[in-house]
Amino acid sequence: MQSNLTLRYDYSIAKLFLFATITFGIIGLLIGVVISFQMAFPDLNYLAGEFGTFGRLRPLHTNGVIYGFTLSGIWTAWYYLGQRVLKMSYAEYPFLKIAGYLHFWLYIVLMVLAIVSLFAGLTQSKEYSELIWPLDLLVVLVWLLWGFNLFGSMAVRREQTIYISLWYFIATFVAISALYIFNNLSVPTYLVSGVGSVWNSISLYAGTNDAMVQWWFGHNAVAFVFTAGIIGVIYYFLPKESGQPIFSYKLTLFSFWGLMFVYIWAGSHHLLYSTVPDWMQTMGSIFSVVLILPSWGTAINMLLTMKGQWHQLKESPLIKFLILASTFYMLSTLEGPIQAIKSVNALAHFTDWVIGHVHDGVLGWVGFTIIAACYHMTPRLFRREIYSKKLMDIQFWIQTTAIILYFSSMWIAGITQGMMWRATDEFGSLAYSFIDTVTVLMPYYTIRAIGGAMYLIGFIIFTYNIVMTIVASKTLEKEPRFATPMAA
Repeated sequence: MQSNLTLRYDYSIAKLFLFATITFGIIGLLIGVVISFQMAFPDLNYLAGEFGTFGRLRPLHTNGVIYGFTLSGIWTAWYYLGQRVLKMSYAEYPFLKIAGYLHFWLYIVLMVLAIVSLFAGLTQSKEYSELIWPLDLLVVLVWLLWGFNLFGSMAVRREQTIYISLWYFIATFVAISALYIFNNLSVPTYLVSGVGSVWNSISLYAGTNDAMVQWWFGHNAVAFVFTAGIIGVIYYFLPKESGQPIFSYKLTLFSFWGLMFVYIWAGSHHLLYSTVPDWMQTMGSIFSVVLILPSWGTAINMLLTMKGQWHQLKESPLIKFLILASTFYMLSTLEGPIQAIKSVNALAHFTDWVIGHVHDGVLGWVGFTIIAACYHMTPRLFRREIYSKKLMDIQFWIQTTAIILYFSSMWIAGITQGMMWRATDEFGSLAYSFIDTVTVLMPYYTIRAIGGAMYLIGFIIFTYNIVMTIVASKTLEKEPRFATPMAA
């Protein structure tokens, strides 16, 4: 058996996905900042005609962040760590390398077509599933290519034990495969009837059934991309960066299987007080609350991995990113179940509190985990030390402040909204008109926009640091075993 020291890993595909992660991160965040300022200053909607309106840009933002930045980050991690934990190399297996290249370039083609079609206003109008039916077919092909590489790599592995991270990647692949296909089953109207646009399609489901299938997918797109995929990333990079073993494998088993069995049934909490059967609404609420256990199990496992090594927080900005990511995961996975309780949901639904919940998870948990993973991988991909530790620290504090501004402003705005919408006078009439609530919220929208802009500035600092690491930093003679070397 070849040892880890003599096996030469092929990082060419990981490097491509690293560049994609940074590119889609900038695009997704920039569009997010634009639409957040549009909420605070509505006249900004009309700077580019129909192509600059909030409704046209918002799907670009969500798709860019979820399927651009996040998936690229997960795939960068896979093409890097997959070889290492399986003790195989793409240099040994050209068919896996070719599949990886096909995966990347078809993915880039898909993302370009997605940007063009969404800018043009072509959409299925399903949350997190807006792409038109021809692009859905391309999504399936891209996803299958990753699956081929994922399972193909496992088939030729030297290491018999499947590491934790790969459990979560397998779960991401299998769950999204089923969920995406079923949610996007549709009838292309022009091909069937000869009427309408060739791009248009009608969902195979109708009414309440369509809503149930949509949120079975919609919530689990979060579960198996933002959650399972990112857990797979942090389970490798925190122990590897800190030099500490995972605190508890029993807790890992509990958290993994708990997440798999419980998360899949929580999506109906998006449909409380709707025409969905009451038993299904109740099931969604109950399973959402139960989700606290496996979610916190993972987060606590991450935090206790640092037991006895907390001094590394002072020494390494990279560890700070990973530990705060775990902390934001705890916050987000407590907040979500609370919002899924029916009495709380009656206040929270359709308010900006939900937006705050989503973004403390995305910016803190997902963003910080991927940023830390990229900082860990880059010196090992390019054999250069991190260009500037000081810039990492500056980025960390700017982005942490940004997240706090973002979610706190949205918490206040959302609870204010909910209270004003349900307030009545002595005659039982609504005390406030809808425009009254909008007027009150404008200062909070401005704070949110400033927070978003600060996070983007932090990401630009991150991009600069990565680029300078690749082109101008000190060359490493050998790969670091644990802590990532950084220039002052």
